[in-house]
Amino acid sequence: MTLTPLAIAALALVNERPMHPYEMYQLLLDRREDRMIKVRPGSLYHTVERLHAAKLLEVTGTTREGNRPERTTYAMTDAGREALTARIRELLSRPVREYPHFPVALDEAHNLPPEQAAADLTAYADTLDEEILEISTVLDGVRERDLAEAYWIGGDYLLSITIFQRDWIRTLITRIESKELTWQPPQH
Repeated sequence: MTLTPLAIAALALVNERPMHPYEMYQLLLDRREDRMIKVRPGSLYHTVERLHAAKLLEVTGTTREGNRPERTTYAMTDAGREALTARIRELLSRPVREYPHFPVALDEAHNLPPEQAAADLTAYADTLDEEILEISTVLDGVRERDLAEAYWIGGDYLLSITIFQRDWIRTLITRIESKELTWQPPQH
């Protein structure tokens, strides 16, 4: 079983201590992991079920409080710990080819008038400014709590690449507006 980013996150949480999927979900949101992985309750519950079926997690108990649904608590198995560390090592040792949408839009931006492309890119860069502020605020809060850097280094990476992306886009906008970048209209 290849571990998805959500499966890695779920296993890593259960590696800290046994917990139920709702607690995992809340922790992922509290830790702002949703900035790096798509976190939805249904997807997380499905992922935990798959990890359990693959014997990477084991049930340690089921509880019910009042009218709330039953909550099954899961713990890490030795196979789960091995799968987690193997997948982390794999991802740290070689890049994974991803297929983001933004480079496709950049490659096809010449289909727009240059003024429109520059305006749209400005809106994109402005949104990145907001993300940079949000990530910086989260990281400042983590630093204030004296949480070891090893636990939030992914956030620092995300901040760095977001700043780089924003700066690269702002340079591109300048090149479009100054006409340094030759803009070819579509051929009809």
